[in-house]
Amino acid sequence: MTKSLSFRRCPVADSNALVGMSSVPISAADLAAAVGDRTDGAVVSFEGRVRVQNQGRSVRRLHYEAYEAMADEVLREITAEAMDRFSAGEIAVKHRCGTLEIGDVAVAIAASAPHRAAAFDSVRYVIEAIKVRLPIWKREEYDDGTSCWLEGVEPPRAPATQAPPGQKSDA
Repeated sequence: MTKSLSFRRCPVADSNALVGMSSVPISAADLAAAVGDRTDGAVVSFEGRVRVQNQGRSVRRLHYEAYEAMADEVLREITAEAMDRFSAGEIAVKHRCGTLEIGDVAVAIAASAPHRAAAFDSVRYVIEAIKVRLPIWKREEYDDGTSCWLEGVEPPRAPATQAPPGQKSDA
């Protein structure tokens, strides 16, 4: 059985990429079917969907914008880190850009590994890293006709005693 994906990066088509941004609908089931081999005993998938409410407000739809070239690179870095850290067999991740309606999948992740713990840990690592590091902006549109850009999670900073590369630290 051959694996066929119909994903496109934003906005350029790249149907073979298992990691990247997408301007078309995505599915964790499609990603799960594309990862793993006979040595993997586990495949874990995750879908993050647009929900009808956020922080007590009725949401009509979301709009995602991304610095696409950087976003693709960050997604590749995150998946490589998870594969190294948890010995995953393969990881696929797609994040939507553009306008999404309630129930649409905003992010899909699938990881394969010889054992379930590594697959679960890999998926969890990827989604948590995306929330902190992915250069993507989200605007919610509400049922009352208003909208606002949501604040992201600020990436962790290096400790004050740690100097930038090439400089001496205070410690």
